[in-house]
Amino acid sequence: MKLNDAMSVPESIGEFAFENFDSFDSYVHAARPALLKLLGLADMAARKSPNRFTPESLWTRDFGWATIEKLRFEYEPGEFGCGYFCIPAGAEPPYRLFICLQGHSTGMHTSIDVRWEDEQTPLGTTGDRDFAVQCAKRGFAALCLEQRYFGERSMNTEDHKPGCQLPALQNLLVGRTAIGDRVFDLDCAIDYLKRRDDLDPEFLGVTGNSGGGTTTIFAGAALTRPTHLMPSCAFSSFRGSIGAMKHCACNYIPNLLHFGEAADVLGLAAPRELVVISGAEDKIFPLGEAKRQFERLERIYAAAGAPEKLRHVVGPEGHRYYAEAGFAALAELMEE
Repeated sequence: MKLNDAMSVPESIGEFAFENFDSFDSYVHAARPALLKLLGLADMAARKSPNRFTPESLWTRDFGWATIEKLRFEYEPGEFGCGYFCIPAGAEPPYRLFICLQGHSTGMHTSIDVRWEDEQTPLGTTGDRDFAVQCAKRGFAALCLEQRYFGERSMNTEDHKPGCQLPALQNLLVGRTAIGDRVFDLDCAIDYLKRRDDLDPEFLGVTGNSGGGTTTIFAGAALTRPTHLMPSCAFSSFRGSIGAMKHCACNYIPNLLHFGEAADVLGLAAPRELVVISGAEDKIFPLGEAKRQFERLERIYAAAGAPEKLRHVVGPEGHRYYAEAGFAALAELMEE
């Protein structure tokens, strides 16, 4: 049997490749609705639970570095997920906030650096994946969301390890995708955040590593309300990453290459401020392909009249988060 080789599919096949359009506006006008349909989000508004605006408060604790409230959201009727709302110590409203997204792991507890079993014992995380802690160090509030099939939302209730395979494939039977559902949940959380009066209406960031970075990329493309995006170790070419080696089923979207490549997706975030983080030794989202797609992304941002709002930072190691480099680049963008 010969495996289908996505690397051999010509890039010219992409119907919504930026180069096929005569202007940035015409590209966005055509590509964003097509992407929503591809993700299974064409009926997004109709699916949302009316209860998403009033999440249930499960507990509130002072962790010293932040006050954290655990919230339980109903995203669509009968579909629930939790998140940690974190206010850094000493911060005053209105808070600038990042939505933080873990990748394939035991879940959102990593973002606040505690064990999932009791949500209090220090985890001692490595690789800067304690996203809320990293945000708090820099004065940002955070909402750490549990993504579908991870952590508390995994079918693996005994150990909270990712359980993506079956639900991701079942989604395809009804025209939905795992990535689309994760973007959907994030959008529902934004509906809640926009009703709070203690947040800065001019700043709503999204960041995450690996599977969290993937959701960040597609959320930045599909949604217009996030203002600052920082995906880590998730941006490469689709051919050279998910098309070239084994990845989790949740990464795959039917006909994605017929839509375009990674730059054609993330380019829809323009002209918003964007920091792309890569690892020099990342084996599953290769740097060489990331650089090539970033060059195309630069052309898209230039066409949007915002070449100065884009940065690519490269950490010296592998598949991890690089908070120092990422937030330093973000600070540069925010100063300009």
